Amino acid sequence: MRHSMAHVMAQAVIELFPGTKLAIGPDIENGFYYDFDTEHHFVPEDLPKIEKKMKHIIGAAQKFERFEMPREEALKHFGEKGEKYKVELITDLPEGTVISLYRNGPFEDLCKGPHVAHTGQLKAYKLTSIAGAYWRGDEKRPMLQRIYAVAFESREELDAYLKQQ
Repeated sequence: MRHSMAHVMAQAVIELFPGTKLAIGPDIENGFYYDFDTEHHFVPEDLPKIEKKMKHIIGAAQKFERFEMPREEALKHFGEKGEKYKVELITDLPEGTVISLYRNGPFEDLCKGPHVAHTGQLKAYKLTSIAGAYWRGDEKRPMLQRIYAVAFESREELDAYLKQQ
């Protein structure tokens, strides 16, 4: 659920801030984050706008679909899109590796999965903070912008967590 929510947030950011490049978006304890490379400098006032766009994507109940590509095809696919971070991740995989991607609506991402069946199953989330993060934790690599969020199965669980914090 949380990893699916990371894809929804990435989709929202791409739609709101064209030209944004995607790095990684894993689930973490109580939530998720996604790292972005964008000309736009995220500020706290962006978070409600992103949440609103996420609500629209969730309301569309977009189906998560897994598909695969041979490694070379995936390198070409992401290279043509200018997604240099995805190209680097794929390049680091062994030759012959089948690459899996997930698509929901117009959005697709390099991903092992799994995901919920569709975005309509995602319920309670809150974008919580913005931070800087070096690509792959290396200070000699580009500084990316990270958006953190929390997500739960229900609004009650989310509210209880936020109150506890």
